Amino acid sequence: MYSLERRALELLGIRTALHKLPLRLRVAASQLPLVLSVILALPIVAAVSPVTFTRDAFQLGLLLLAVASAASVIVPWGRLSRWSVPAYWVIPLLDFAAIGCLYTGGRSSVTGLSLLCLFPVFWLAWSGAAHRLGAVLSFLGTLAVVWSPAISTGANSVAELAGPLLIPVIMLAIFSTVAIVQGDTAAQHERLAATEAELQSSLEETSLRSQLLDAVLETVDVGVVAMDAAGRTVLMNSRQRTNHALARLDGRPESSENALIFDLDQVTRIPVGQRPSERAMREESFSDVIVWVGAGERQRALTVCARALRTNGAFAGSVVAYSDVTDMVNALNAREDFVSSVSHELRTPLTSIIGYLDLVLDDLDPESVPAHVNTSLQVAQRNAERLLLLVADLLTTASGTMHLHKEETDMAALVQACLNAAEVRAGAAGVALSFDCEPEANALVDPDRMSQVLDNLLSNAIKYSPDGGKVTVRARTEGSNLVLEVEDAGIGMSEADQREVFTKFFRTGQVKKAAIPGVGLGLVITKSIVEAHGGQISFHSELGAGTTFHVSLPILRSTAAVPLK
Repeated sequence: MYSLERRALELLGIRTALHKLPLRLRVAASQLPLVLSVILALPIVAAVSPVTFTRDAFQLGLLLLAVASAASVIVPWGRLSRWSVPAYWVIPLLDFAAIGCLYTGGRSSVTGLSLLCLFPVFWLAWSGAAHRLGAVLSFLGTLAVVWSPAISTGANSVAELAGPLLIPVIMLAIFSTVAIVQGDTAAQHERLAATEAELQSSLEETSLRSQLLDAVLETVDVGVVAMDAAGRTVLMNSRQRTNHALARLDGRPESSENALIFDLDQVTRIPVGQRPSERAMREESFSDVIVWVGAGERQRALTVCARALRTNGAFAGSVVAYSDVTDMVNALNAREDFVSSVSHELRTPLTSIIGYLDLVLDDLDPESVPAHVNTSLQVAQRNAERLLLLVADLLTTASGTMHLHKEETDMAALVQACLNAAEVRAGAAGVALSFDCEPEANALVDPDRMSQVLDNLLSNAIKYSPDGGKVTVRARTEGSNLVLEVEDAGIGMSEADQREVFTKFFRTGQVKKAAIPGVGLGLVITKSIVEAHGGQISFHSELGAGTTFHVSLPILRSTAAVPLK
């Protein structure tokens, strides 16, 4: 029946699904199959028994059908559907009456008119409301139709009434079957509607997220490109398109070899296989790789990060991000050049000042010069030497290079010498120095550089113990390593400060509050010296409880060296 309705609606130019139509059109569409069936039956009746059209019952049936059909179209059923039983059920009840009249007037000439009861039965079952009442009405309506001839002629014999009872029973069975199918169909429709709503919501959310992602990608000052497993570009923002144009990557294979992508020296072209995009397609994930793109004044420095994408463990592509760090790189280079230049400019006059102060102090006659003059000269010499050491630290930091002159060294004696040099500072700060070293702690190191390491660590331990306390230096061998420890009970460091200890020019908040002098280069240089020896430096610190630095150096022997006694 639904197919018949759909085809009939299409003939009328209505292609919308039946359940999406307004109620009035749905009621009219439900009435349409009965009307079409009766219209198709009329030519048969006219051919078989024209006299049937003259019978009152048949004419009344056609009139009732016309009234019911007109009512299905004219009455605004949507406004009347406020009760548990739909108001439009009056149409199938009128249909039963019309079918009964048609059956009474035409059953002698046309067989099967009682089967027209199927249409109102289907309608009552498909409405999905008051199934029990609908079943009763279907049975009684069909029963009234098949009994209508006997009732109209006044014959009420048992045989005449019992003979057609099978038809109402069959209609009742059909009603039950259709009602079950309708219920299942309605449930499926609800599930489909819920799924459709969920899909629509997901689609809207996905569309919103896509628009948001596009907006973010076009807003951030970072070039982003996503590639699939075959290396095809599936996403690229405008910033990255600018980077591609700068590198002369226009998508042509022959242009790839000549792309303007250079190494850190800004001159050497990076081989195709070593470019970030190619590394990313080899399933590599990396961060902070710096390349230069472009040429001349437009050349830019980009730091590149890549992350591989995987689906069920299989490589599905990669996302590569390019950040412009040209200004930062230029600023760092300018700072390094400035520090190096200033350090060189300061070192020459300082060396001269210290040399002349040494000459003056060597030739000074204590008996002919007031004591305060001698003391002042010594203070000037000490501060000039300190300033020269600071300049040397700046040069070491700026150059980034470390030249070592290794020789087999008695580390116990070296530690003792550094402690002796620090005694004056420690005494002035109220700090007690303690020494705990193995007597045979020898290693192949640069003694001047290792003295610098110990001086820096001891200087920090003393400076950062403003309330006095104890500083302990230990030296021992552990397997093939020599371990040095400098422990203090000073102000310590917070967890946040500990993460920045080996950063250039960094000074902790506690040190700044206490106004302890320094420039934040000592530990940076110490770490560089230790690592240049192939060693490692670490520390443990607690705020308010002190700090312990650990230096581990490999014990190397010089085959040409003479054993120390």
